Amino acid sequence: MDRTETGDSENSPPPQGEPTPGPKSRTRRRRWLRRTAIAVPLLLLLPVLAVLTALRINYTGDPADGTRTRDRDALWLGHAWVDGRKKDADVDALARRVKDTGIRDLYVHSGPLEHDGTLPKSVYPRARWFIDAVHEKIPGVRVQAFLGDVLASENSEGMLLNDPDTRAAVVRSARQVLDTGYEGIHIDLEPMPSGDRDFLTLLDALRRETRSRDAQLSVAAHQIDPLPNLHTVFGLFTEHPKWWSQEFFGQVARRVDQIALMSYDTAQPLEGTYGGFVAQQTSLALEVTPPSTDLLMGLPFYYESNFTHWGHAETVPAAVRGVRLGLSRTDADRANFGVALYIDFAATEADWRAYKEDWVR
Repeated sequence: MDRTETGDSENSPPPQGEPTPGPKSRTRRRRWLRRTAIAVPLLLLLPVLAVLTALRINYTGDPADGTRTRDRDALWLGHAWVDGRKKDADVDALARRVKDTGIRDLYVHSGPLEHDGTLPKSVYPRARWFIDAVHEKIPGVRVQAFLGDVLASENSEGMLLNDPDTRAAVVRSARQVLDTGYEGIHIDLEPMPSGDRDFLTLLDALRRETRSRDAQLSVAAHQIDPLPNLHTVFGLFTEHPKWWSQEFFGQVARRVDQIALMSYDTAQPLEGTYGGFVAQQTSLALEVTPPSTDLLMGLPFYYESNFTHWGHAETVPAAVRGVRLGLSRTDADRANFGVALYIDFAATEADWRAYKEDWVR
């Protein structure tokens, strides 16, 4: 039916009894709409600006003297070191690279684990060669097997950590690589929900295995809630929130020899706010990590430019300064402390120079 036939035309007079809005009423309404359009974004923006300002303030000050390497640093290595692509000359270059630094551990990617927790030996055919070459050319540096997988969710395939058979298979895979000659196991399972009891159960089983062999157990850890219970809030909108509670971080730290906090991919837009975030993360982690556990703060040895990682902001100098500030304010004399560099094949000369000049010097 045509709207004009029912009196619904834009030119039709209002129904009897309803006053026609006057010019002043329409003007007031337009002003109210404009003010609302301005006020709502400001109300949403103010908390963000407050957080960024607080992080930038956290980046101010001078690090304490002596807040530099304790010779407990680590370097994540890509898979090429154990699959046959790397040669003796590459190990020679690696030895020159880590000489006179604080690097004590190499986490070499030797997986990924299958979703059922198993690990085909064909994935790391040159592992024994690499371990022997490191021992010969970089004495005192340990080689750990970096093993990980994607965890399953309701909408994706992956490892089901709540399955006892899967956890048992992961322990057998750890035993398998330790038999190969690795001096430790470095576990990275993502995305790991805060408070996951199955993960703690797995770490307890792995710790029994590594301790029986005098080997290391280390883990790549999520960031800690920058605001109280932030992982819970974000859990309302996403299946796997990014952060762990500080309590859960401490529970993990007490079960391992080393815990490496992945302090990158923070979505921070500026070097100052990123460095302030790293300083905060360092303090939060130090507060709950036992003195007997090595706490390592991750450095971004790679460049990306996207919403979660702004390369102009997440720089090695900003990360190192943030680490030193957090260490200075919380536990400047902590002995079991270091940084972990992620990752060798993406690192630039500028990254290495910043690490050596700002942290090792």
